Amino acid sequence: MEGLEAKEYLYYISDVIHRTIVATVDDEGLPVTAAIDMMDSDENGLYFLTAKGKAFYDRLIKRGFLSLTAIKGEDTMSSVAVSVRGKVRELGYEKIPVLFEKNPYMKMIYPTEESMQALTVFQIYEGSGEWFDLSKKPIERDSFTFGGAEKKPEGYFITDACIGCGSCAAVCPQQCIDTSNIPHVIRQENCLHCGNCMTVCPVGAVVRR
Repeated sequence: MEGLEAKEYLYYISDVIHRTIVATVDDEGLPVTAAIDMMDSDENGLYFLTAKGKAFYDRLIKRGFLSLTAIKGEDTMSSVAVSVRGKVRELGYEKIPVLFEKNPYMKMIYPTEESMQALTVFQIYEGSGEWFDLSKKPIERDSFTFGGAEKKPEGYFITDACIGCGSCAAVCPQQCIDTSNIPHVIRQENCLHCGNCMTVCPVGAVVRR
């Protein structure tokens, strides 16, 4: 899966995993989590719905931002996790029939046209995400952005100060440091972000961005 376009990762969240845990921030600045189904996706983002009477709705309106994680797998070592953080906006009722058609179980929760009036749709329209696959050896990692968000390099990088001693490679749990050249190179798609390389480097050549 590593190296896909953003819309394919968003599709994986909405159509393969579906159930996510989202985090918003309350009036005291504290995080609040909730289980929310991502009901659709396209190249413009992710779509979900909620009732306008919920505190979750209030937090979305006030903050305009959320983060989420979706996990698929029987146990830790067979799991794929996709995380997204980004801006949200309310789209209203217009997309409700489409989401109900794609997610027919919602009719068991809101069975009548009158009850459906409580609902509204939100879109995560701009953000960044990360794919993390623990079922692969070495692990597989990828990052993506959508909606015009800027992609920023994250993780650990070896600078030109590297002296080629190999201390970093010796402590790398995923053996993802290429020592064939100086400076050595960390394969970002396999890095755990554990920080061992930076801790042991005798000349401070490893930096975290």
